[in-house]
Amino acid sequence: MSIKKLSQTAMNDWVAALIRGHRVCGPMVRVDRFVYDLLRSPADLRLDHDVTTMPPKKYFLPAASVMLTYTKDGKFEPVMDAPPMVLFGVHPYDVAAIAQMDRYYTQDRVDAHYLARRKNVTIVACDVQNPSQNVFAACMGTATVREGFDVLLTRVGDDYVVEARTPAGEALLAQAGQQPDADPVSLGRRQQVWQDAQKLLRRQVLGCSPRDLPGLLEKSYDHPVWKKKSEECYSCGSCVMVCPSCFCFDVQDDVKWDLATGERKRHWDACLLTGFALVAGGHNFRKTRAERYRHRFYRKGKYLSERCGFVACVGCGRCARACTSDIANPVDVYNTLVEDQ
Repeated sequence: MSIKKLSQTAMNDWVAALIRGHRVCGPMVRVDRFVYDLLRSPADLRLDHDVTTMPPKKYFLPAASVMLTYTKDGKFEPVMDAPPMVLFGVHPYDVAAIAQMDRYYTQDRVDAHYLARRKNVTIVACDVQNPSQNVFAACMGTATVREGFDVLLTRVGDDYVVEARTPAGEALLAQAGQQPDADPVSLGRRQQVWQDAQKLLRRQVLGCSPRDLPGLLEKSYDHPVWKKKSEECYSCGSCVMVCPSCFCFDVQDDVKWDLATGERKRHWDACLLTGFALVAGGHNFRKTRAERYRHRFYRKGKYLSERCGFVACVGCGRCARACTSDIANPVDVYNTLVEDQ
C-alpha cells in the first residue's frame, strides 16, 4: 500500500477535496473542548487535539437511534440509518476501542445496525501530537496502532507521513493527487514518533500489566476501595457515557398517540445509573452505589476479558476528566488494588 509525504498545504488541499466529495467528520474546537463533528472546511480540523469530549463510537452506536417502525397489525420495517462517511483524525486508542466494538457486536448474534454503520465508515487515524493530562494509553498497549484503520497520519516536523492500508484508504489518498513517496528520513522520524508515544502517552502510570487485571480483580471483590470511592459517586454515569469501550444500551418501544404506529428505539445505558440493573417486579440486582461502582471495573477489567479476550479500557483518560468527584480514574483504583495485594 502507498506511503506518501504531504506538506501542510497538501494536507489542507486533500481535506478540502474529501469534504467536497464525502461526509467528513473530525476533531474540532467547540467552546473550549475538542469534539468530533461535521467538517465544513479544512480550517475546522484540529489534528493537534489532545482528546475529544466524546469518543467516535457515537458514529457507530448513536446515543439514540430508531431500530424499526411498526403498526398495530403486526407489520414492521427495519430502519438502517448508515450514511457513508469519512472519520478523520482518530487517535490510536480510539481505533483500538472501535476494534473492540467490532469484535463484541459481530460475535454470537451479529448486530446488523452496528455492522451497517461500520461498513460505511472509512477511518483516517492520526498519531497523537499532544497527549492529554489523564492519558495512560501506553500502559494499555494502545499508544500506537497497526490495524483497524484505512489511512494513518503521522506528523513529522511540518509534514505528514500518510499511509494507506486498505483499498478504501488508497481511494481516499488518491484524492490528494500526485504526492511524493515518503523518504527514508521521514519514515525514520515516524518511527521515532511511535517510540516517543510509549513515553508521552503515559501521563498516568498503571502499576500492573493489563493482562494481570482479571486475576487482580478476582481477588479484590470485597476490597474496601469500592465502598470508599463510591461514597462520593453521584451515579451520574458520566464516566461510562464518555468511555469509548462502554457500549451497553437499552431498548424501548415508543407507541405514538394514534395507538396504531410506533418505533422501537435504543439508547445508551450505563451501569453506574441507578436503574441499569432494575428488572420487572422492582428488584434491582445492583441497588447500592458501591455495587454499581465495582461492576464498572469488573465489567471492563474482568468480565469482557473472559468473554471476548480484551480488557475494555484503552487508556484515553476521558472518564477521569468527566468525573466531577475525581473517583473514576481506573489507574487510581487498579493501583490501589495492586498495592494492597
